[in-house]
Amino acid sequence: METHPALIPPAPETDTQRRRRQPREAPGRSADAALSGNHTTCRLAHRPESVGQARRIVGSLLHRWQVTEEAATSVLLVVSELVTNAVEHAQPPLALHVLRERTGRRVWVGITDGGPSTRKGAWTASCTPEEHGRGLDIVDTLATAHGTRSHEAGATHWARLPAADQVA
Repeated sequence: METHPALIPPAPETDTQRRRRQPREAPGRSADAALSGNHTTCRLAHRPESVGQARRIVGSLLHRWQVTEEAATSVLLVVSELVTNAVEHAQPPLALHVLRERTGRRVWVGITDGGPSTRKGAWTASCTPEEHGRGLDIVDTLATAHGTRSHEAGATHWARLPAADQVA
């Protein structure tokens, strides 16, 4: 799916930019408390268990942002597909990016990887072609926009989804 260049989110910020922007965590506060803003970036291990970790992180944010259950289900499914693709088809390192867009009540999710892998992931290598390959069709169906932004360190695969607030 092609998108207009203006719809492609900017490249992920560097660690230095993020450290300068983010306040230091107060003593006694959990690391989870740092996820309560309108965006977060988390490093993920390059292994299948990271899919579940990413879902927990994003689920926690969506709950705090009071996103409806229906919208959250779609966002979590897209996150699962993007992280699975990164683990199966890309090189480390992996980073998860989540942004709550106030304009239009949307959520932008992205996974940055180290570029294409030269070999298949364990799951992809263990199954027939009919058993995989539908992930991006799912993303295409659920997302209002999605794409890939290549950069020097690899690529960021992203999707933008509607995320209506819960009715009080």
